[in-house]
Amino acid sequence: MNRRSTSRLVALTAAAGLAVAALSGCATGSGGSEGSDGDVTLTWWHNATSGPMPAVWEEVAAEFEADHPGVTVEQTGYQNEELQRTLIPNALAAGDPPDLFQVWPGGELRDQVANEYLMPLDDVIPDTVSSVGATVNPWQVGGETYGIPFTFGIEGFWYNADLFEQAGIDETPTTLDELVDAAGKLREAGITPISVGAGDKWPAAHWWYQFALHSCAPEVLQAAETEFDFSDDCWVEAGEQLKEFLGTDPFQEGFLGTPAQTGAGSSAGLVANGQAAMELMGHWNAGVIGGLTADQQVPEFLGWFPFPGIPGAAGDPTAALGGGDGFGCSADAPPECAELLEYIMSEDVQKRFAASGSGIPTVPSAVSSLEDQNLAAVAEGLAASSFVQLWFDTALGTTVGNAMNEGIVNLFGDAGTPEDIVTKMQDAAATL
Repeated sequence: MNRRSTSRLVALTAAAGLAVAALSGCATGSGGSEGSDGDVTLTWWHNATSGPMPAVWEEVAAEFEADHPGVTVEQTGYQNEELQRTLIPNALAAGDPPDLFQVWPGGELRDQVANEYLMPLDDVIPDTVSSVGATVNPWQVGGETYGIPFTFGIEGFWYNADLFEQAGIDETPTTLDELVDAAGKLREAGITPISVGAGDKWPAAHWWYQFALHSCAPEVLQAAETEFDFSDDCWVEAGEQLKEFLGTDPFQEGFLGTPAQTGAGSSAGLVANGQAAMELMGHWNAGVIGGLTADQQVPEFLGWFPFPGIPGAAGDPTAALGGGDGFGCSADAPPECAELLEYIMSEDVQKRFAASGSGIPTVPSAVSSLEDQNLAAVAEGLAASSFVQLWFDTALGTTVGNAMNEGIVNLFGDAGTPEDIVTKMQDAAATL
């Protein structure tokens, strides 16, 4: 598998400021809690709230406790947006973080390292760090490792093969024109072509990300991340392409208020329940969709294909947009935290993660345990990619990323222009 993910990371200012009371009941405190008898309680926050993963992480916690007498693992799953944007930043700022928690690469990681929130891992679990190869690069700062990805993959379309057949679509689109044609056929057949959770902003923003990835040459992308240079015309062209695509009416009614991954009415839920034919989303979506079906199983009709190419565009046609999820330990966590992370990244647990259908494991020997044919297709797409561009808001950091996403959502709502997106990015970068 090709794991040449980008590690061009930039600084990020973390959200902070909610009172400690707002997090009461969520954690037992930084560094674990130790009773008078020397027992240790580890707190572990993750983003598994549906599908098979909550049960998998519960099993892992119980197994670790059984192998480590005196250690109790209190694991809790939170909705991804709440965890990343609110709970973790505020817990870190308040000095009361969980011991083990979800760590995302990019500017957010650099800021956490700068504030000495994270435990360096190279000396405590070196074999685990090396086991995932180059995928660990985005979780490193200054040559030190502060998080380890347990899954990494690329974005593409999750689609309902039955609805494609119903609309007379024989092949998945390989070009943007073919995608537009397919959406038209679905609409003519009375089927909502594509669902998007624009209510959460970032799923809408990913559409612009894809147009930018396919419109901008690799060196332009490099300059954007390292120098915040958005002067190339391709950035505006990405917005123009998105505006033209929006004009084809590809999305469900009320898409501006639709959440992405929570509930039957979310964009993932619409695909899960046969109310929309496609969704552009990351590699984790099979598990999310499965968790939103009546039987809690990944539906047989589900398929996957990569974002189609744009003939004549300046972008690398084999580049992909993607990223992953990782775990890290708080700086004051007890040694057992790193041992728990080591167990989570063991071949046995990684194989179970792969078999669950929730994502692509990062330990190479576990990839063969992927049972979901769609995840296998994602893994093949990752292997065929010349490089993987980290999600733009992750790579550029919160200040620029939030401004960019706001401009994109404005375009979705016909309240902004392609030029406005770039202006917001430039203005935000000027404040750094």
